[in-house]
Amino acid sequence: MVKNDERLGSAPLGRLMVSMALPAVAAQVINVLYNIVDRIYIGHIPGYGELALTGVGVTAPILMVISAFSAFAGMGGAPQASIQLGKKNYEGAEKILGTSVAMLLLFSVVLTVVFQAFKTPILYAFGASDNTIVHAREYITIYLAGTVFVQFALGLNTYISGQGNAKIAMLSVLLGAVTNIILDPVLIFGFHMGVRGAALATVISQALSAAWVLRFLTGSNSVIRIRRKQIRLDKKTVLGIGALGISPFIMQSTESLVMITLNTGLQKYGGDMYVGTMSIMASVMQLITIPVQGVAQGVQPIMSYNYGAGNLKRVKDTFLRMVLVCLAGTMVFAGIAVLRPEFYARLFSSNEELTMLTCRYMPVYFLGITIFGIQMGCQTTFLALGQAKVSLVIALLRKIVLLVPLAVLLPRFMGVDGVYRAEPVADFTSVAVTMLLFFFTARKILSGEQPR
Repeated sequence: MVKNDERLGSAPLGRLMVSMALPAVAAQVINVLYNIVDRIYIGHIPGYGELALTGVGVTAPILMVISAFSAFAGMGGAPQASIQLGKKNYEGAEKILGTSVAMLLLFSVVLTVVFQAFKTPILYAFGASDNTIVHAREYITIYLAGTVFVQFALGLNTYISGQGNAKIAMLSVLLGAVTNIILDPVLIFGFHMGVRGAALATVISQALSAAWVLRFLTGSNSVIRIRRKQIRLDKKTVLGIGALGISPFIMQSTESLVMITLNTGLQKYGGDMYVGTMSIMASVMQLITIPVQGVAQGVQPIMSYNYGAGNLKRVKDTFLRMVLVCLAGTMVFAGIAVLRPEFYARLFSSNEELTMLTCRYMPVYFLGITIFGIQMGCQTTFLALGQAKVSLVIALLRKIVLLVPLAVLLPRFMGVDGVYRAEPVADFTSVAVTMLLFFFTARKILSGEQPR
């Protein structure tokens, strides 16, 4: 009988990619529903929905930072564990898993304490106003109580898909998302808890997902298991995880910096209603990019395993097919935002002024995302092959080098329009540079050489 991890190197590639990608896409889409469903319900709270939506949107950078730390440990360790599985080094893979668990526990304690202690000044710095701070504070206070559940649910789920169990990984997310969808209207409207109800629903849902993940990774069906003796901060393993995890960490944490920059710019040049448009567009961005990221994340273990096994032709074939699918996905989903923005805008608000303002700026904001699937495919490949330095360069380029400075400079000449136009300029430039980097390094990587 072929083990789940062994089929990554032997099963027919087309069917394998579908079997790995579809559950990963479903898991990513389901996962994003945590925030999307919250915002849909919150935006329709009678009387103050638009202010509540803006307030919850201001908390997004904190949520992104928490997710970024889970990605640091999970996405930094899981590809390395997959490579070790390709080499049949099961003990080495379990050591990486145990170290990730220890890191996630440490991150949970530090993040909870820091953000709870300084949440009010942080939220004001992130774009909250006197009109929205109460809603932002209510939401984040409850959400932070479940930080450890978020860390385990997101950070350890990658170790399930990384050993070829994409369906199990999907079910862990499905459990939480369905719970969240059921609890949201009950707590928000039934118990009249408003944004506090949305936050509580999310915490309960993430707790169930975390329990599912832990149960699998400690059970007999997992190829590698969490073992008590391995739950420690081994210096060498931490550095190895950090070397690869820094790229996805920067990708997600800098998304927080981007949101802070955009929200403060919109508050300065526009006001609460403009910040509200960004709450909607941030959700739409997730709807567009998350399914494509699911494809890339689902396919990544195939490349990592075969790279570890020395089967470079299978790595190349997987990459080519993945990039084509990713590009098609962003062109279709972002194309809707460009051509039919009202389709997305009306999902989140019944306020006509907010909807019309969002429809005005959405086509410009999402124009560059139409080709962003190329960058997502290339960057995932660098991560899959353990090429941390190149992946880090790409992660820094779009957001830190391009988007943040542009979002600060352009409004000085274009007013509030410049905040929205910074996104497509950064996207087009970043994709072009990523393609050049991949062209010049791919030959070395896929020929077995290590680029310097």
